[in-house]
Amino acid sequence: MPAPRAPMPGYLDHARVGPLSRPAARALAGANGLATRMAPADLDRLFALGDAARASAARLLDARPHELALSPSTSNGLFTVAAALQGPGTVLVPRGEFPANVYPWLRFEGRGGPDVRLVEPDEGRHITPESLRRRLAPDVVALAVSAVDSLTGHVAPLAALKEVLGPHRLLIVDAIQGLGAVPLEAEAADVLVSGGQKWLRAGWGAALLLIRDRCAARLAPGLGGWAGVAEPFAERHPAPPLPGAAAHLATNPDFPAAAALGAALDDLAGQGGPAAVGARIRATLAELLDRAERAGAEVLLNGLGPAERAGIGTFRLPGRDPAAVHRALEAAGVVTTRRGEWIRLSPHASTPATATDLFAEALAPFARPRGRARTATAGPATPEPATPEPVTPDPASSTSPTRTTPPSSTTSPSTTLTQEPTCPTT
Repeated sequence: MPAPRAPMPGYLDHARVGPLSRPAARALAGANGLATRMAPADLDRLFALGDAARASAARLLDARPHELALSPSTSNGLFTVAAALQGPGTVLVPRGEFPANVYPWLRFEGRGGPDVRLVEPDEGRHITPESLRRRLAPDVVALAVSAVDSLTGHVAPLAALKEVLGPHRLLIVDAIQGLGAVPLEAEAADVLVSGGQKWLRAGWGAALLLIRDRCAARLAPGLGGWAGVAEPFAERHPAPPLPGAAAHLATNPDFPAAAALGAALDDLAGQGGPAAVGARIRATLAELLDRAERAGAEVLLNGLGPAERAGIGTFRLPGRDPAAVHRALEAAGVVTTRRGEWIRLSPHASTPATATDLFAEALAPFARPRGRARTATAGPATPEPATPEPVTPDPASSTSPTRTTPPSSTTSPSTTLTQEPTCPTT
């Protein structure tokens, strides 16, 4: 098969989906080859690929392989955990969490799961250890939180949050916006879920479900099916559950997807791990945000320290139509995500240096230099006088090169529970 093509140089949208890496693509093709041929030993080889992926994840997360299982997706893994955490009690969920970390708890509330309490963050969009301490009550059994906020890029202080929770309350972490992008305090998480289609660049179909031994007894195999029991073909059921996270499996994983995830995890380790990869991502993001500020942009939570921001940065240009800015970036070959008035940047370690120049050139017609931009919050933009958008020269009357601007896409209105309501995969 032909070698996978590299993503376009201006691709800055890994927080939405990371283009499949070459190691992951090769592993996926190889596993599909086994599934196509299906010689007597091929099924065993496919199962072994899943075991290898769990072993690689265990090394990354400082866990035991049996503490990990492979789920179809982050959302599926979170629903699995919500089904496993039986009431009574209350789970805290910060308001503004990505909806994948909200709906599992809402759906199981009143169906055997704990009550859900949406809590208002104190600073910007994230919950702090101090605000968590104020919200703790005897009925609280868990906190469900994203390791990295998908709009602001803020890295949650997982260790400090777990310290406040103590050993008897669970810290449940949606890690998809951080795993593979920056170092995470994963050892603090009692439960961690993450798909591989974003920063790991492993594609869809396989996600990590980590349930540490220290809390395994508190989670019943709510969605555990035949693949999660020790004797699936016993004459009588229910059979005893498998030890560890496997007890929560409804069925076998997608083995080709597991192979791609394992290859991506090994590739991450080969590049020096999250610390080395994260340093490159953060450096590229810092340069992109600096270029945005030179153009007069406001950066969301601009006061975050270097270790507090992951691979995501979000900006807006006051007085400029965000849809027009987004279209101009796309026309210049710079791929980003727009969420209302905000435009989100999420480069990778694989992002070439030319992406920064492409980005700056695309912003140039909108530039309104003001020095260093002030820190912005996620609230409404400060009204400014409308400014006419830059006019693209007519090719018939000018020899200057032009770019065709595609029509604007429709954006759904935001809700109080979500930060990215327009696309549930981002």
